[in-house]
Amino acid sequence: MAMKQVSRLRCVLAVSLVVMAAVGSQGRSVLDRVNVFMGSAGDNGQLAPAATVPFGMVSVCPDSDPRQHAGYDYEVARISGISLNRISGVGGSGCGGNVSLMPDAEGKDIRIDKSTEQAGPGYYRATLSNGVGVELTATRDMAVERFTFPAGKDKVIVLNPTASFEKIYQYHFRVLNDRTAQGGLISRNTCGRGYYHLLYRIHTDQAYSTDTLGNGRVRFTFPDQPGQRTVEVRIVVAPGTPQYFANLTPEKVWATPFQALRQQAARQWEAVLGPVQVKGGSKDEQTMFYTALFRTYHSPFQVTDKDFTHYMGTDGQTYEATAHTYYSCWSLWDTYRTKFSLIMLLQPGRSRDILWSMAQLYTTGKQDWSTNYECTPTVRSEHAIATLLDAFRKGIVSEQTMRAAYPGMAAEANRLPHRSPDQCLETASDYWALAQLAGELGYDSECRLWRQRGEQMFDSIWPRHFQNIDATYTKMRGNGLYQGTRWQYRWAAPMFLDRMEAMHGRERLAEELNTFFRDSLYNQGNEPDIHVPFLFGRLGQPQKTGPLVHALMLDSIMHRYGGNDAYPAPYRGHAFKNAPRGYCPEMDEDDGAMSAWFVFASMGLYPLIVGEPVYELFSPVFDEITFRSGKAKIVIRTRGRHHPRQTLQRVTWNGRRLDAFRIAHSDLVQGGQLIFWY
Repeated sequence: MAMKQVSRLRCVLAVSLVVMAAVGSQGRSVLDRVNVFMGSAGDNGQLAPAATVPFGMVSVCPDSDPRQHAGYDYEVARISGISLNRISGVGGSGCGGNVSLMPDAEGKDIRIDKSTEQAGPGYYRATLSNGVGVELTATRDMAVERFTFPAGKDKVIVLNPTASFEKIYQYHFRVLNDRTAQGGLISRNTCGRGYYHLLYRIHTDQAYSTDTLGNGRVRFTFPDQPGQRTVEVRIVVAPGTPQYFANLTPEKVWATPFQALRQQAARQWEAVLGPVQVKGGSKDEQTMFYTALFRTYHSPFQVTDKDFTHYMGTDGQTYEATAHTYYSCWSLWDTYRTKFSLIMLLQPGRSRDILWSMAQLYTTGKQDWSTNYECTPTVRSEHAIATLLDAFRKGIVSEQTMRAAYPGMAAEANRLPHRSPDQCLETASDYWALAQLAGELGYDSECRLWRQRGEQMFDSIWPRHFQNIDATYTKMRGNGLYQGTRWQYRWAAPMFLDRMEAMHGRERLAEELNTFFRDSLYNQGNEPDIHVPFLFGRLGQPQKTGPLVHALMLDSIMHRYGGNDAYPAPYRGHAFKNAPRGYCPEMDEDDGAMSAWFVFASMGLYPLIVGEPVYELFSPVFDEITFRSGKAKIVIRTRGRHHPRQTLQRVTWNGRRLDAFRIAHSDLVQGGQLIFWY
């Protein structure tokens, strides 16, 4: 009993140290307002409470058996091991799940004692059913795993080098000495598209002997030493380039103790979350806000740093990032409407490297989905043109970078698909973005070409497939469209809203937009229409946006649709909630797409058209939000609001009334006060 009390005391002290290290200027850590278990149960977000750092390549936690897409399932105690990588919230079969360790000789029916499970940004701990205590933390490129074995139990850890959420194409592994081993693998990427290449080196804090088991597994056995029941394993991952390990010495790997690394991870999270401060709202609303911001910063993965500047390009060649840090891992079909606009606003300095890295895809061989030479797990990269146009207009990427990428963009535009009506709308949108970019770069003839192609494609598709509503518009699966109904896709190209008005009439469009939400035809469970709640201002009804968005975020309402089809019976409940089942059934969080949507919706800002650097304005959730964009300080306040659904009367920016309920990015990032008056 005394030993248990001492152990608890040590745990409380360690947690206190991390919290003290991460306390913000107001005396309370924002890390206390992050629930890493939100969205981690069942098919309700596809998230995991993995230990990771902002934009880190490592995301380490147990994998449930059976698992969900991100490996972990809050409601499944049995595990298959502890793996070191995953993409947050993606569908399909997930991606990652590599270099799995099991601290048990047999590895059969090992379960998490759920009463012992704790986690927060950068840290995870639990006790397993075999009595082994597990603690996990991470750096950008290293999984740090500490196992404490009970007295009388052999200190054995089994490595599965073929573990993966998708099919392994190749793998290799060898022991270098009695404390170091090295391996590598090539695995299918998300949804079985393309391959990523991963190299890793395993370091242990004490000597081991090894033997092999079936299916390529390797057993590490550590000698029994009096008073030494803990084994620490550190696994460094490399972005597809073996040179990464050239200067990696044991002294570097072990230079920082576990608790210091844990505190370091907490400080990194505090550094990106802490600058955004909110006042007002409920405790759950604040927790959901900071958890959403936390999820937004999981990817793309930072691949290079000041000590190692080389990375594997999407053509399989090695490149050097000298003036920039290189990032990898994209899920743009899901994220381009929300996530990158948010990162550009809140992290403009880091965004310069992220968007430069995205532009490099056009010079090293970009495909819509994964290539065969990805240096990290990834998903897909459609709509990078619009995202880069947005970044260019916001001053995030240079003209030189865009000119270098432009030929690849034009080549991509010429092969964009238009086999189905939804593809035609998405392709027309990309043509619009490329025309805008060509105009910015002074390519006038190219600008006219892509503008005409975009308008012609939209004009040929929208009247035929999306203008005149009939009974087929509510059908989702089997309708010839990708993960959406005709009702949802008819609003998919807001940059052509003026053409929709010319064909259909503004009043009629506004009436049908009201019907769309009144009859629960909107789908919060997938991305094709997540921008549609913010269209009202463009149709002359801006006051309708705030109450609608608040209901979608915070109320229990009826939902007809999940991620891929209509529910057998409509689901009535919250789309977002502070709980393990934190999202609608079948709703993927999708690599920060839904999280960034929630953050923007909470702030009263939304970037309706990616590439048009303007935010729609509507009632924010909180009474006050303060954040920085670079050196500029922005304060969002409400005045005269007595209840959440109160009608918004006007918005002022530094005392000037904004008649259109809209503000330009260039104005916002100068700093000042955005006040919502009721």
